[in-house]
Amino acid sequence: MSGFEDGADAPPHFLGHRERLKARFRDSGADALADYELLELILFAAVPRRDTKPIAKALITRFGTFSEVLASPEARLMEVPGVGASVALHLKVVHAAAKRLALGAVRERPLLGSWSAVIEYCRVAMAYEEKEQFRILFLDKKNALIADEVQQTGTVDHTPVYPREVVKRALELSATAIVLVHNHPSGDPTPSRADIQMTKTIVDIAAPLGIAVHDHLIIGRNGTVSFKGLKLI
Repeated sequence: MSGFEDGADAPPHFLGHRERLKARFRDSGADALADYELLELILFAAVPRRDTKPIAKALITRFGTFSEVLASPEARLMEVPGVGASVALHLKVVHAAAKRLALGAVRERPLLGSWSAVIEYCRVAMAYEEKEQFRILFLDKKNALIADEVQQTGTVDHTPVYPREVVKRALELSATAIVLVHNHPSGDPTPSRADIQMTKTIVDIAAPLGIAVHDHLIIGRNGTVSFKGLKLI
């Protein structure tokens, strides 16, 4: 593979471009940069001696958006010319940092009072996953987050969910409320009949045990659906 990672020293104009891009970021912030330009900045550290613009543009072309680039598996990232193992790992570290930052916005505070931060965290964590995941946010009596766990990972269009196991785990953690979350890799967050029935079953099992199901969120590339908002809970 003809790569961009291990070549000779970059021509001087690359260095000038890097400094100009850094200056724009310092002066005007990320909003002043296109997606590929922000990706260029991230790649500077992983590709110190080559022009990162072609790599950044190729990644955006391949995956569609900045978010989808960061969320893509390492193996798929490495299919893009110029992206070797070290570059792919660097991008995944940035993605992990973004998830940690989003999670920090919802920890140790009432989730119901910071609902937009909850949805943003779930989108960062799950919207671009290639397989369905079923995630549970476990809350205490003050609606603060006790634990955030991925209970099941399935296929591209199905995740097995066991309602009694969901409630059992809530009891183990002494949770008094839960938020159910899963993603639709298709991008369409519309709930299926199976999603609706599974949610009803969990609500019916949890309620007599004093465990509230505050909501069930379906996360997709094209948006987020709330069962509570649809009056399905």
